[in-house]
Amino acid sequence: MKLENNNFHKDFKLNNNSFANINELLKYTRNFSNEIHLFLEDWFSSKEFVIVQTSGSTGKPKFIQLQKTQMQHSAFATGLFFDLKENTTALLCLPVAYIAGKMMLVRAITLGWRLDVVLSNSEPLKNVFTNYDFSAMVPLQVESSLSKLSLIKKLIVGGGVVSNQLQEKLQSVSTHVFATYGMTETITHIAVKQLNNLQLLKENFSKKSFYKTLPNTTIYRDERNCLVIKNDKISNEVIFTNDVVRLISDTQFEWLGRFDNVINSGGIKLHPEKIEEKLSKIITQRFFVIGNSDEKLGQKLILIVEYKGNGELKLKKLLATKIKNLQSLSKFQVPKEIYFINHFIETETKKIQRNKTLDLVKF
Repeated sequence: MKLENNNFHKDFKLNNNSFANINELLKYTRNFSNEIHLFLEDWFSSKEFVIVQTSGSTGKPKFIQLQKTQMQHSAFATGLFFDLKENTTALLCLPVAYIAGKMMLVRAITLGWRLDVVLSNSEPLKNVFTNYDFSAMVPLQVESSLSKLSLIKKLIVGGGVVSNQLQEKLQSVSTHVFATYGMTETITHIAVKQLNNLQLLKENFSKKSFYKTLPNTTIYRDERNCLVIKNDKISNEVIFTNDVVRLISDTQFEWLGRFDNVINSGGIKLHPEKIEEKLSKIITQRFFVIGNSDEKLGQKLILIVEYKGNGELKLKKLLATKIKNLQSLSKFQVPKEIYFINHFIETETKKIQRNKTLDLVKF
């Protein structure tokens, strides 16, 4: 199929509106959403690239250029993997300021979807009563939409880790929910992992679902055991990530955590994300573990919990007892200290900024 960024698919609809040409579409979005209008104005311009801002969850936010043809290739890969052809009904409930929201528009324009737009808040389905084939959300939105999630057939979740507690709740939902792996540089996801309805998976997924790469993606590990991604369709360069992984096959991997989050405690390397996965079974508040300076160990593992109520001492004792009795934790994975803080520092896309939050802790 010939790729064109100066037009849109004949079957594309926005909020149930069809458009004869680009000018009609831009006129409609000008009165409907300035954010969408500005992006589409940029998309249909003569420029071959789009400037996109990264989220800043693992460093300072930055602006990068993404080729429009590569964004379209990403859209085709998603459509192929999830079998989302023309006239797919889709819901956009993410901000268009970032790549995830932009790509929902690009997919709709490129593949000929019927796209509806709602406010990108924490309860996107609150006033939705229509069924959709596809949508994308962040974990917070999924958590608040569980009672109405069946309105969506296939849902991708990105922008944060899906907790064990949320994944357990998803087991009773008919929606096929997938966690995504990707970043702005990879034009959203290059791999997905199904979170529920595992008995309906194709044979290339195991009972314990791992991340499965999308078409045209080659993966391997560098000397740090971090994921390396090669996909000529979406990037002119090989992408070296800071994500420590275990390769299951040429197309599947298990994500272990961020290399820059690894804690070296007395010579033992600890992956916070894997420890948090285990702790999420007993901690209901938002939390994370992180390494803090220690004269003896170099770094010691500490637990930081977001908590605004009273009775911190009582809660600390309760958590300490629960953690001690959690059999899945090794002795090295047990936090040495527990701290409480009223509110975590976040990025604009609601990702926790660990180091900045750590600076607020009173030791």
